[in-house]
Amino acid sequence: MSIKIFIADDHAVVREGLAHLLALQRDFEIVGTAGDGREAVAEVLRLRPDAVILDIHMPDMNGIEATRQLHERLPSAAIVILSMHASPEYVFHALEAGAGAYLQKESAALEIVEAVRAVIAGRRYLSPKIAALVAEHIGRRPRGAPLELLSRREREILQLVAEGHTSARIGERLSLSPKTVDTYRSRLMQKLGIGDVTGLVKFAIQQGLITLD
Repeated sequence: MSIKIFIADDHAVVREGLAHLLALQRDFEIVGTAGDGREAVAEVLRLRPDAVILDIHMPDMNGIEATRQLHERLPSAAIVILSMHASPEYVFHALEAGAGAYLQKESAALEIVEAVRAVIAGRRYLSPKIAALVAEHIGRRPRGAPLELLSRREREILQLVAEGHTSARIGERLSLSPKTVDTYRSRLMQKLGIGDVTGLVKFAIQQGLITLD
């Protein structure tokens, strides 16, 4: 029986490279790809693959939020996170959201097959550098991370606002009225104690929701 895999990354070259590499395994089958987190969630729920590979930084919905939603709605899917970064905050956010593996992109070509097989078998997999980082910071991270104060919808709107989208554009994407988007934005700003959009952008960068790259 083949292991069905879905790949989401906003860079087509990365998607194609990973798909080619994984397809070399006789028991791996690539069933779909996506360029952003929102598309990935919709397609994974439709295709129901065994494993999902998600880039942590994607437009519209980041990989951590996509992981969180997939873990809630399709817990059978094993999730591998790819990232350019080895920040402990990124790693802890990903693991708490439900990821089973966290790889740095620089080592993904060497580790992706092993990581997929590990999560399919129900084991956690971390790149050696990531594992050392987690061990070093375990117990240091304060409880009650700021993002945990926000609802799923508020986290989605936070990312879209930080990416520069207007309330009207966000409303179109989320099937909400601009007024409702403004209400969500005001509520999340109040929860976070942030007074302007510039502050939201800084917060989103600090939390790994968006990147300046």
